[in-house]
Amino acid sequence: MITSENQFPTADDVVPEFLDQPGKRLLDCIISILLIVGFSWLLLAIVIAVKIWDRGPIFHRRRVVGRLGQFDAFKFRTMRPDADAWLAARPELKAEFERNFKLCTDPRITALGHWLRKTSLDELPQLFNVLMGQMSLVGPRMISPAELAMYGDHAVTLRTVRPGMTGYWQVFGRQQVTYGERVKMDMKYIRNWSMGLDLKILLLTPIAVIRGKGAY
Repeated sequence: MITSENQFPTADDVVPEFLDQPGKRLLDCIISILLIVGFSWLLLAIVIAVKIWDRGPIFHRRRVVGRLGQFDAFKFRTMRPDADAWLAARPELKAEFERNFKLCTDPRITALGHWLRKTSLDELPQLFNVLMGQMSLVGPRMISPAELAMYGDHAVTLRTVRPGMTGYWQVFGRQQVTYGERVKMDMKYIRNWSMGLDLKILLLTPIAVIRGKGAY
């Protein structure tokens, strides 16, 4: 049952019933394997491109939280190798990042990185996180441990589910909503989950990527 836009769950009123649904996990495994095999040529091409044009490490490991605790989510590196030190030396940009955990126009992103982010191809390595059971194809946003404070009472609920490669926010909001609205979208997904909703989000994700609306 779909609830009102203003009714979002807290840790006290929601225990997601889909956590151990074999159908959801089976769908994750089947689709991720098919995508890894089908896009193996593209994965290899991006590996070569990042190494030749951007040099430095090919992959970026982002420390995030999920149902299984903290883990490293894989992405193709889209920023300069010294991104953290570069940001630390610029207090104004660092303050913006600490407020939103994003920079609207991030000078640290490389030319190739811009294209990878615009097309969401930088997230393809997360298919391996899905296979390992750390992530799901569809789920709440992937967040860092520092972001848990932004979820308030919802943080407990968020940590009972696997973060998704795509989700409600990625399809219907992306970067054009406030952080508070992102939290509400994550909680709405958890409360109203169904296999049909997952399939709908999976079908809408390529359209959102092609449009590139709100992506940076």
